[in-house]
Amino acid sequence: MTAARLLLPLSLALLAACASAPKQNVTVEKQSACPLVLKTGQNLILTLPSNPTTGYRWAIQDSAGGVLRSLSPEVYSNPEDAGVVGAAGQSTWRFQAFTAGSGRLRLTSQQPWAPEVNPVDTFDCAITVN
Repeated sequence: MTAARLLLPLSLALLAACASAPKQNVTVEKQSACPLVLKTGQNLILTLPSNPTTGYRWAIQDSAGGVLRSLSPEVYSNPEDAGVVGAAGQSTWRFQAFTAGSGRLRLTSQQPWAPEVNPVDTFDCAITVN
């Protein structure tokens, strides 16, 4: 009976701590979600529409390196139900907010062999880490 009395307050305290902790992952799919404010230790998952079969690739121009660190390289995936060769998919990058400050996460979509041509799309997001 004594263990049960100790377990209940401990469980409630643990639940309260989890409820007040910041959400660990922040997922962004549209630039309209910016600017972003993250807490140190939070992960940022950026997912953008992509179709490398057209020759256009996303390239990181500014990685907000002063406040974000990359957790993995770009991962491309296409929907399994597309059923069409060359169908568009998505590219995903994972970053972690590691120190307080601010920076910009900027990517451009263009053909790598034609850097003089303006990008067809740009993702530009102000990042603040508290």
